[in-house]
Amino acid sequence: MSIVWMIIIGLIAGAIARLLVPGKENFGWIGTIVLGIVGGFVGGTLGSLVFAPHKFSFRQPIEHTFIGAIVGAVIVLVIYKFVRART
Repeated sequence: MSIVWMIIIGLIAGAIARLLVPGKENFGWIGTIVLGIVGGFVGGTLGSLVFAPHKFSFRQPIEHTFIGAIVGAVIVLVIYKFVRART
């Protein structure tokens, strides 16, 4: 069941990140899910570096996971747009 939640949160976080970052990207549903999931990993890693260390647990509060996924997805999307513009 955790994989289903990861996909759902990834889809929502990726969609919100695409709304927050200006410009149009043709990712589709799967690309948006991947953006949210990768953003969740980036946001979780940055959150663990910035905030006080906690024991690692898969049972994080949903608010922290969701906000971290959105922030991470925005960062990943901005980096993607920057790299894509340079090529």
